[in-house]
Amino acid sequence: MSADTPLSDTNNSSSTPLTRRAFGVAVGATAATAAVGLPAAPAVASPADSAAQEQPFRAARGRHARRPNILFILGDDLGWADLSSYGSPDIHTPNLDRLGRQGVRFTDAYAGSATCSPTRFSLYTGRYPGRTKGGLAEPIADRSVGLEPTHPTLASLLRGAGYATALIGKWHCGYLPDYSPTKSGWDEFFGNFGGALEYYSKLGLGGEYDLYEGDAEYKDLRYYTRILTERASEYVQRDHDKPWLLNLNFTTPHWPWIAEGDTAESAEIVRRIKEGGLGGLFHADGGSVAKYKEMVEDLDRSVGEVLKALKRSGQEEDTLVFFASDNGGERFSYQWPLTGNKSSLQEGGIRVPAVLRWPARINPHQVSGLPLFSPDWTATLLELGGARPDPAYPLDGVSLAGYLLRGEQPKERDLFWRVRGERALRRGEWKYYRGKGGADQLFDLAHDQREQANRAAAEPELLAELRAAWERTDAGLLPYPKTS
Repeated sequence: MSADTPLSDTNNSSSTPLTRRAFGVAVGATAATAAVGLPAAPAVASPADSAAQEQPFRAARGRHARRPNILFILGDDLGWADLSSYGSPDIHTPNLDRLGRQGVRFTDAYAGSATCSPTRFSLYTGRYPGRTKGGLAEPIADRSVGLEPTHPTLASLLRGAGYATALIGKWHCGYLPDYSPTKSGWDEFFGNFGGALEYYSKLGLGGEYDLYEGDAEYKDLRYYTRILTERASEYVQRDHDKPWLLNLNFTTPHWPWIAEGDTAESAEIVRRIKEGGLGGLFHADGGSVAKYKEMVEDLDRSVGEVLKALKRSGQEEDTLVFFASDNGGERFSYQWPLTGNKSSLQEGGIRVPAVLRWPARINPHQVSGLPLFSPDWTATLLELGGARPDPAYPLDGVSLAGYLLRGEQPKERDLFWRVRGERALRRGEWKYYRGKGGADQLFDLAHDQREQANRAAAEPELLAELRAAWERTDAGLLPYPKTS
């Protein structure tokens, strides 16, 4: 299939707005509501766009386009309500808000897991993290495991279908010499291997230098977010002769809590790291709501710069841009009205902001309440790119291409999560959850996003059904290694 092969519509029946449910989300004075049969409230917008209103998603019929370039951007530990368009009262994110207004904002998008590396496994493989040994680490913190180079990935499958592939930023799916993006389908890699690094020195958790081009160290002691932004801008402006996939994985706003210009704080953290203290990079005694705001707004500006570069390249129309977080936010994040944070399978640990823009095929000013998670994007992008999954490694995600392009309503299915000590499953509006306390809980997310009204006693049959469904899926996954 060539880069100019059209993506045709095979079903010309009329599209319909979301009919699965009425979904309301409290986001302060600037609430945005997507509800069955009701007009949507205005999205948070700049004054120039104040008249724009989100409407329930409808596929745009009758369009044809080339296979898209794919710019897939991840923030790191960004909370569900940390963007203005998701309700943040203090953080201003005009570029990401605009990106959402130019396409679709998803209210019920989930990460594949509650921490960094398992979510990346789920995105790159399209499968539950527990399908692979490396995905059992939550997250990867040593060199013993990683994404096996023999496992097909989003990148390797798209490359086999004629795409150029690159990953810029955080990998966190294993370390050299055994694991690397260039061993798993990406033509190019520029970034860090570990889960975190100090933004100036590039020192990682073990005190190692962690900035690489390919498999070789690359020296650049400037602020990391600036470097990634420059690299991504350069990549999208190249004269590409084939469609491309760029995974752009920022580390912002992951700890340590350092904004550009905080060189004194950087030096203190470097001193602690070199003295052998892991706590230096964890930065448990640092950060603030104000510093977090500064970092998120810098992430927004950086995404804006990359999008401007894409526009200058002339490829904007035919490029699918997707932005999300890899999991829920940490201690300075704004999650309201959700409960829980990163590492938890409560909504605040796995529900994430997610926006998609593809001007050639997707209409602007739309909102979708369709429940979906990271492996779905793998399946979707493979279909849109003309690539087929490897039958030896069946996907756990479902393609949303029919929904996005033709308005087909996906069949209702379960969304499944598992982390050590916690379990969760969502079916329609219902969520089954068991936390570290060991008690089974049941929540009706249509009326209780905050997961405070436990319906387990009132709906014992449903609870048993969802628990059994979770256990059937769990039985097909690798067991966690025993801990001493």
